[in-house]
This record gives sequence, structure tokens and C-alpha cells, in this order.
Amino acid sequence: MNTKGIRLGLLTVSLLSVLLLLFFIVWTQRLTNSNSTYEIKGYVTSAMHRDIPVPANAKLIESAAYSDHPTQSQSETYELKHIGGEQGLYPPEEYFQKLHEAGWTELKEERMGHIHVLYKEEVRIAIEIREDTFQIFLLHSDENHRQNLG
Repeated sequence: MNTKGIRLGLLTVSLLSVLLLLFFIVWTQRLTNSNSTYEIKGYVTSAMHRDIPVPANAKLIESAAYSDHPTQSQSETYELKHIGGEQGLYPPEEYFQKLHEAGWTELKEERMGHIHVLYKEEVRIAIEIREDTFQIFLLHSDENHRQNLG
């Protein structure tokens, strides 16, 4: 085999390697993008409170009432794949925009990690965002909380 044939063989192997690498990059990027985003398909009203919108395609997985809890009266837990991004670090801006449009105001000074506190008129809620779930807590009003304390 002459040097011209060896060079042609090496060039072919190099081109194939580059094409395989590009294919791998495109494929993994496509998988990453499709698996790490969430999609909201409209909104419905929460069963817990008529003024709380929830994504229509979120699945209600638990509903609870807290009679003796000092701050929480009820909660709903929903599943929606990737709503909070990786490890719940990225709050869903579209959902918080919808809450704002519905009249809810976030109390940024009361935010604690994954938990966002919002209010509308006399009602306070907390929303805890995780990677694939979010939980909405209906909080006791300050007046009700003081009465429960005595």
C-alpha cells in the first residue's frame, strides 16, 4: 500500500470520527432538551381555592388538611415533570407570571429556598417547587394564627 492510500484511509477515518462526534453531540443535546423542560397546557382552578391557578396538565397526587398545624390549613401536591428544572433549582417563570396575572404578589423577603410565599387580598399561600412536583399550601391568615395561639 502506498502513502497516498494510507493518507486517504486516515482522512476517511478522521471524517467518520468527526461525523460520529457531531451526531453524538446533536443526539445528546436533543435528548437533554426534550427531557429537561416542562410544558404547561393551560390552567385550571385549584380545588383548594378558586383564585389559585394550576397548570391543567399537572396531576394532583395528594390533598391534605392540617387542623392543628400552626401555619398551614390545607395543601395540594401536583406532579408535572421537570417543572422546577434540575433539582428544583429553576422556578417556572411562566407559572409565576400566571399567578401574578391572577393577582398574586410574591413576598420575596419571605422566600426560603424552594418555597415562595404569595398573597392576594387576605389570603396567603406558599408554593414549594421541586424538580417534578410542586406543592401549594394555603396558610392561616395572621389573625387566625393569633387566635389559634390564644
